Amino acid sequence: MLEIIYQDENLIAINKPHGLLVHQSSIARDATEFALQMLRDQVGKHVSPVHRLDRKTSGILLFAFDKESEIAMHQQFMNTETDKKYLAILRGFTPDSMDIDYPLAKENGTLQDAFTAFRTLQRAEVDVAFGKHPTSRYSLIEATPKTGRMHQLRRHFSHILHPIIGDRTHGCNKQNKFFLEQWNMTTMLLHASELSFKHPITSEPIHLKANLHEEFKRVMDFMNIKL
Repeated sequence: MLEIIYQDENLIAINKPHGLLVHQSSIARDATEFALQMLRDQVGKHVSPVHRLDRKTSGILLFAFDKESEIAMHQQFMNTETDKKYLAILRGFTPDSMDIDYPLAKENGTLQDAFTAFRTLQRAEVDVAFGKHPTSRYSLIEATPKTGRMHQLRRHFSHILHPIIGDRTHGCNKQNKFFLEQWNMTTMLLHASELSFKHPITSEPIHLKANLHEEFKRVMDFMNIKL
């Protein structure tokens, strides 16, 4: 059963677990479960996703029950009229806060403006040697993307040399292997924690929060990170 964190006549939001695809995709033929079908079966109604999360990203995923709400929410996401917050664990000690203003290329090579702000919530030093370093250093951050480009957070944090732990495409393969061997961890430590938007029908402000999933909390525990 998917965890439902918000529901009304027009919208429904779940706390998507790590590793679950939003819908069927030709690039992930190994998957047999999808959030779209699972939620439709769970509530017994047609649902349409109004935005996307990567397969390995957990957190708030919003769906619409009707076409009017779906179109209106698509517009809010496209026009960056929503406010999104993410939690992530990155390699190394990050600055207290930082703005990343770094354009990202689309698949056709066209550059798009991309802006991410983040603040460091806590730093952790784990007493396990990594490479030539006697300890391993990490940071828990809260990110606020102002634009919504493909893999924006993953690419931005890679750009500043603080990749997200567990990110296979844009991350650090040595760190990912290290986490697999040390702690049997394959999850990408990126979580869509908060979402604010205007209700598409009533125009009232909506603010949603999604709790961290167990695997993310397990890593925080052995890093002695507290929120």
